[in-house]
Amino acid sequence: MARLPLIDTDTINDPEILGIFAWVTEMEGIVPNHFALELNDPELMKHKLGFTKALWENCELSMNEIQHVGIIVSKGNGCAYCTGAFCTILADGLGAGAAYAKALVAQGAIAATDQRTQTLMQFADKVNLTPEATTDADVEGLESIGLSNKGVIQIIHLVSDFASYNRLNLALNTDYDYASFGPL
Repeated sequence: MARLPLIDTDTINDPEILGIFAWVTEMEGIVPNHFALELNDPELMKHKLGFTKALWENCELSMNEIQHVGIIVSKGNGCAYCTGAFCTILADGLGAGAAYAKALVAQGAIAATDQRTQTLMQFADKVNLTPEATTDADVEGLESIGLSNKGVIQIIHLVSDFASYNRLNLALNTDYDYASFGPL
């Protein structure tokens, strides 16, 4: 059970928050429980989730690649809630299938089906777990798969953004609410 109350999302009438709800429902199929937790501070939620939305919509990574980064970061941080959420989006929302998502959780980047996604996942894992170990060669590897300087900044912000959601859900023991994947 969550350590803070889940605010009833049906009671919200703020147009900005409703816009965020519409966006996340399009991406994930539901307004997830972690949003209901974040409604304990609606002003911060608007800025934090607005940042996430802007990053996802303007990123050099595809929506598919963003979910792969989310899986490896969340798995690395031990957040079953977020790992399951990213697997649900990838498997169901983007059509990759449950077996593929489960392979990513079990095997990491080597289970990715293409070199670009493997490179993105390996970089994200390194930035998440040992950011100080990032090298010029790591950044050059991103450039070799087509990322610009802007794209390099974006993937690092994705890692940071996902890690912050991991910490929120771990610290507050968010109740799992995705039908497709139990907590992984």
